Amino acid sequence: MWRPHSCCFMSSQPTILFLHGFAESREVWTEFTRDFPDGYRLLTLNLPGHGTNVHDIRDYSMEAQARYVAEQLRQKNVERALLVCHSMGGYVALAFAERYPEMVAGLVLFHSTALPDTSEKKANRDKNMDFVRRHGVEKFMESFIRPLFAPANRECMLEQREFLEEIGKTTPEATVLGALEAMKNRPDRTKVLREARFPVLFIAGKDDVAVPAESLLPQLALPAQSHALLLSDVGHLGYFEEPELTRRAVVDFAEVVFK
Repeated sequence: MWRPHSCCFMSSQPTILFLHGFAESREVWTEFTRDFPDGYRLLTLNLPGHGTNVHDIRDYSMEAQARYVAEQLRQKNVERALLVCHSMGGYVALAFAERYPEMVAGLVLFHSTALPDTSEKKANRDKNMDFVRRHGVEKFMESFIRPLFAPANRECMLEQREFLEEIGKTTPEATVLGALEAMKNRPDRTKVLREARFPVLFIAGKDDVAVPAESLLPQLALPAQSHALLLSDVGHLGYFEEPELTRRAVVDFAEVVFK
């Protein structure tokens, strides 16, 4: 389940944990982490119900997923980590930071937000759940993934789109429904940002339809130490749409976190 960046690492190395988003898996980070500089212990995992982690999952809440992350870190003797989190992974990380702030060295909200769902967003979650129940996960993914890319990237990034669709289509229906319901019901966690004793990096796409960039602007002022990267012609998938810029931002941020 875990993927260390190198087969040889020291427990004293600064640790970066990558958390994927809804209907994704740890595989989305494979290319993104490939050219990271030496000196970091890079870890990825499949959140409950995703990838190969699909056995006996009964609770998809952000709190339950945060407990799972804490258990995995403790098993690896990780006391503190920089969390790099895409979309739903950010919701999990915020729940984690709320419950285990001492384990957070820094936080990257990669197209994610501390705000709860709006009434409109909740209604869309309900519509998506109804669609999945009526038509299945495969049909849902055929229409769900494409709009997550910026308009400029939807045709030229066909390979990346198909890659994400394939991961999504293999996600169990129970996970898709459970995660949608859990995201719909997650609370406001702006207090976590306001009380954060760790630095926070926001990465946002100007064409993100899932987490609009304008909704993040007020959140930038909440942490005591806040950093931001706002990207043009990028939607909800900056790790594919602007891999070099976003990788560099994370690497530079890691240097700040672990200086």
